[in-house]
Amino acid sequence: MHRFYVDGCSDADKQIRITGDDVNHILNVLRLGLGDEITVSDGSSRDFVCSIAEIASDGASYIMADIVDILDNNAELPADIYLFQGVPKGDKMELIVQKCVELGVHAIVPVMMDRTIVKFDQGSNVKADKKMEKRLTRYNSISEAASKQSRRGIIPKIMDYMSMKDAMAFAEAHMDVILFPYEAAEGMKESRAIIDDVCDQIHNRNKDEASEKLSIGIFIGPEGGFSDSEANKLQEIGARTMSLGHRILRTETAGLAIMSVLSFVMDD
Repeated sequence: MHRFYVDGCSDADKQIRITGDDVNHILNVLRLGLGDEITVSDGSSRDFVCSIAEIASDGASYIMADIVDILDNNAELPADIYLFQGVPKGDKMELIVQKCVELGVHAIVPVMMDRTIVKFDQGSNVKADKKMEKRLTRYNSISEAASKQSRRGIIPKIMDYMSMKDAMAFAEAHMDVILFPYEAAEGMKESRAIIDDVCDQIHNRNKDEASEKLSIGIFIGPEGGFSDSEANKLQEIGARTMSLGHRILRTETAGLAIMSVLSFVMDD
């Protein structure tokens, strides 16, 4: 069943109003009409099964859908994972966004690190801002498409670009756990112990239904890896270094590898 996202659905609602680009997609791409069923997610743990009941006559600017059923969405992980990704060159970020959304990431932060190859035009803040804005729009569009495909309950946000300094400050202030895959980390036994400890923290946190989910930050370096200074500062803010194996992974592979491990051990 085709999936769409809206804000502010309520259990008391009888209908859901769909607007924007989704209207054209429903009518002209999917060729759906009155009586056809769709799934609408409100960005939480609920899916609303709906039947198209009304198509606006003034240029089809909105669709009204009757709520037929409300189901629990079990596609979200029991912890919120933030991927702090060192900005890669080319279109690698598009692959990272698409696949990490499929694997359950909560949000992705593009981070400008010491060894980031991509350089925005610092001589013109307007040009740099426009280039960043254009890329973020593209990444968030990819996130939405991947969310629909993988039946996510939310659309993970691709946040604004951050400097490494700001990213570490954000992580220190908002993350319960910070993980730092690093080639100089100790062996796999220590890494498995870290994963087990994270799972224990999630289990203990989720015993209390009133508590918010555990938040996990993962830092992945760009093509050139982390500088020594960055590695030291991450350790200073409490990031736990871990290994992803005896092979050196590309930047677009490392995030997918750790997300695959975490999604596997976290899912019920």
